[in-house]
Amino acid sequence: MASTSSSATHVPLTDDAIPPDRPTSPGRGPSALPQDKSEEILENLEDNWQDDPENPRNWSVGKKWTTTAVVALYTFVSPLGSSIMAPGLPQIAIKYGITNETIIAMTLSIFLLSFAIAPLFLAPLSEMYGRKWVLHIGNVCTIAFNLGCAFAPTTGALLGFRFLVGLSGSAPIACGGGVITDLFSERDRGAAMAIYSLGPLIGPVVGPIAGGFIIESIGVRWMFLIVAALGGVSSVIGLPFLRETYSPVIRLKKAKKAVDPEKVAERHPVLLREHQSKLHTLWINLSRPAILLFGSLICFMLSLYMAFIYGIYYLMFTTFDTLFSQTYGFSTGTGGLAYIPLGLGFIFSTAFSAKAGDKVYHYLVKKNGGKGEPEMRVPSLIAGSFFVPIGVFWYGWSAQAQLHWIMPMIGVAIFGFGMMASFLPIQLYLVDTFSYAASAVAAASVFRSMFGFGFPLFGHAMFQALGTGGGNSLLAGLAIVLGIPFPIYLYYRGAAMRARSKLAR
Repeated sequence: MASTSSSATHVPLTDDAIPPDRPTSPGRGPSALPQDKSEEILENLEDNWQDDPENPRNWSVGKKWTTTAVVALYTFVSPLGSSIMAPGLPQIAIKYGITNETIIAMTLSIFLLSFAIAPLFLAPLSEMYGRKWVLHIGNVCTIAFNLGCAFAPTTGALLGFRFLVGLSGSAPIACGGGVITDLFSERDRGAAMAIYSLGPLIGPVVGPIAGGFIIESIGVRWMFLIVAALGGVSSVIGLPFLRETYSPVIRLKKAKKAVDPEKVAERHPVLLREHQSKLHTLWINLSRPAILLFGSLICFMLSLYMAFIYGIYYLMFTTFDTLFSQTYGFSTGTGGLAYIPLGLGFIFSTAFSAKAGDKVYHYLVKKNGGKGEPEMRVPSLIAGSFFVPIGVFWYGWSAQAQLHWIMPMIGVAIFGFGMMASFLPIQLYLVDTFSYAASAVAAASVFRSMFGFGFPLFGHAMFQALGTGGGNSLLAGLAIVLGIPFPIYLYYRGAAMRARSKLAR
């Protein structure tokens, strides 16, 4: 399989990338150039790409951050829609006559089932045709499907539209990490990745806060209508400002405009083949995230830890309403405020861990003679991993003891801090390690969305059997097992593991 890096200066060839036999000639059609002139132009395009102003790495700081901001906005709106209905689950149950607890939880979490599936398709498509239109089309479809949720006549229709919202809404999750990789070098991408990573985490926090008051004041339908409106606003901003960032696609289009298409086919068979043998190339690209996830121990273990934390995160969404309404007497509106500590934990962690992580990375790079390695992201991950079990223990046992409501909220804030402090270095490690950054991030997002879908379905039964304290103790213990030993091992043995892997750079 051919490998194409968004930061590469040329497109490598392999035996399976040779295009089908076809007659060649010095030129074709009235606009064709002489053969030697075509070769000269292609050579110049290849040789000058590193310094080409169209190379996204060479864009101005303002253009890079505008693109990052648009992607972050897309990434915020879609996850917001995933959780905005969390405080309204009792009203949803009444409206549609749902009595089964699992079905009630599924109206919320089915979003994450499709959120897990779609990146397997969308990330490879972004590496075939570019990031821009995958993001735009996904956002427009998300608007339409949210309108479908608003006017769904039955439980089945609601579940179907929620599934479709997750399907289209995963586009920024599938492509966003790749966009950051396209724009920023390894040394510069820490802050941008932090801003991008904040969207999938802060969006689900803002959703229930807003949703509680929306449901209480104007009704269930308006949750979905407001999310659709926000999607419309993001499209109005995104359509004129978002530019294509995937270098191989930009280079191919530029070469095809400049010279004879047959000469482009000879020099860029990998990319051109993607527009000729679509089914074969689609299969190769669709299989890539699965190959990364199950063919690389590094990708699998880091993705598993992210998935486990994300599962706890969504489990909290489906249990907060019961805990804070029954134990602490919060109303539907004020119950949404219980999600604020998560957001505060994310924001503080973004400000602190991104800056601290960059300092650690640059210190280790300097110590290593100026050469950066993915393992230099791992110390930040190890530090962040300690906060996750502490927060879960604190939250569970303070709620079990029915201490003042501020106590479980403090535990939730600590968990939020640790979650963001863990997510950021994991995503940076993945994009630093694997050539196909979007597929690596997509592989991780598939795993975590599956856990986000599954955890709420068994959460109520687990807490009924073990209690709030016991259930959260089990989760915290597993977080220790998954989140601390392997990162320590990775720090010392990661370079050797990457050297043996055919999937790493």
